[in-house]
Amino acid sequence: MTQVLQQLHNLSDDRIECQIRDRLSFMRFLGLQLEDQVPDAKTVWLFRERLTHAGLIDVLFARFDEQLAAHGYVARAGQMIDATFIEVPRQRNHREENEQIKANETPADWQLPQAKLRQKDVDARWTKKNNESHYGYKNHVNVDQANKLIQCFQVTNAAVHDSQAFDFLPDQAAQEDGGKRAVYADSAYRSQEKEAQLAAAGIPSRICEKGVRDRPLTELQKAMNKAKSKVRARVEHVFGAQAQMGGHFVRTIGHLRARFKIGMMNLVYNMVRLGQLHKRDRRVAPAVT
Repeated sequence: MTQVLQQLHNLSDDRIECQIRDRLSFMRFLGLQLEDQVPDAKTVWLFRERLTHAGLIDVLFARFDEQLAAHGYVARAGQMIDATFIEVPRQRNHREENEQIKANETPADWQLPQAKLRQKDVDARWTKKNNESHYGYKNHVNVDQANKLIQCFQVTNAAVHDSQAFDFLPDQAAQEDGGKRAVYADSAYRSQEKEAQLAAAGIPSRICEKGVRDRPLTELQKAMNKAKSKVRARVEHVFGAQAQMGGHFVRTIGHLRARFKIGMMNLVYNMVRLGQLHKRDRRVAPAVT
């Protein structure tokens, strides 16, 4: 539960220890009494390390998904697929060191002392989009169109193209009427291979079309893209909510730790969203006479 509070309020290990000691609301959330011992920053870090190396973020995410289904919030509408950059502290490496990292080699002078190697992230990558440079990872998500809940996620380095994580994301579960949920995504995900893949699975494709040289989009295609984008744009609400939790930056080293932190961010977002859905449904529920 400490990890939930950390992610929700974007707190470091030292700050979460301080806030638990200072705020009664945090103590009540954790089930602590005034005389109870508060976990220190080192304990919080060690517990997160255990969860990380045990690969339990997927288990936690799946268990909460079961809770969502028990409350009736199963995916019933289209599935929106998109990705966002997650920045990490930038490494100040020499050009030769970066070349070795890209070749999956460890620079020789990093071996000793070990403290230097532990502070180097050899999994994060640089990339550029819209003339902006990004260093870190990507959070690829599949979000339900109706409830804006994250159904599943994948974490890659920032240099991986969005379409390369596509195979892990579409949900092939049938809806109540027996049909598959349509996939909404921007044109970066579109290719003949992906269209054939979705058709073979019986999943309707609502991926935006893209023009190519000497073959610009027709007015009909532009109109269809606009209609698809109105639905797909709802996924940006998810990324915006995560940004309020510090979701565009994580202070971790390595893919394993980054995946846990990003997965926890997705999980905590779903928790917050569930509370919002409960409030919404109570407002629209008919009064009992």
